[in-house]
Amino acid sequence: MTVLLGVATRMRLARLLLITDLRPDARDLPDFVAAVLGGGVDVVQLRDPRAEAAALAAGFAAVRGRVAERKALLGLYDSLDLAREVQADLLQLSERGPSAVQARGSVHQWAQIGRSCHSRRQLDAALADPDIDYLTVGPVVGGLFGTGGLDLVEYAATRAPARDRAAKPWFAVGGITLDNLDEVLAAGARRVAVSRAIADADQPAAAAASFAARLAQSWKDDPGMDQVVLGSLGPSGG
Repeated sequence: MTVLLGVATRMRLARLLLITDLRPDARDLPDFVAAVLGGGVDVVQLRDPRAEAAALAAGFAAVRGRVAERKALLGLYDSLDLAREVQADLLQLSERGPSAVQARGSVHQWAQIGRSCHSRRQLDAALADPDIDYLTVGPVVGGLFGTGGLDLVEYAATRAPARDRAAKPWFAVGGITLDNLDEVLAAGARRVAVSRAIADADQPAAAAASFAARLAQSWKDDPGMDQVVLGSLGPSGG
């Protein structure tokens, strides 16, 4: 488990979440994770629907030390049994996944539970659920049947403003690249989740660093975000 600042505080302070599979050559995974963490990734989520549970557990174990060294966070997606087995700090649930109450029994007491949100209704439900700690909102690009889009990011920013210390942290996700990141930030996001734009880059660490730098600048430029940082680090930051 992650100690020191605490998992909840680290999630509030996180800006860049990387979603990665086990990589074409799983032996590459630890070095890849170490490189992108060095570039500025705050949270790593293992998500590989093609992998067997044993392979995911092995991948989790292989990168856990690298994540701990960087004082980052490591999580899973929709894998309750595996989250219990590896004592994951983060467990994100799909929009149609199990209830957060059910998931709470699969994680340790300090773990954070997330929910994927693709519509206003799902976002409102996740914000109202006391057992949901954080959200992903999207897809920003490529949503089907009217889901996601910048409109949903803007809605999330009104319902859970990033500068509100009491609001649940949320990450815009889905098709975000360095080319459209400024639009996502202008819509109100201050945290993003990225997959291919980092994982498939010729230099993943450099891509991560570019995302991290622009996110850091957006926090610096937003006059309310310094209070989020100070509030998170204060005595009641959690």
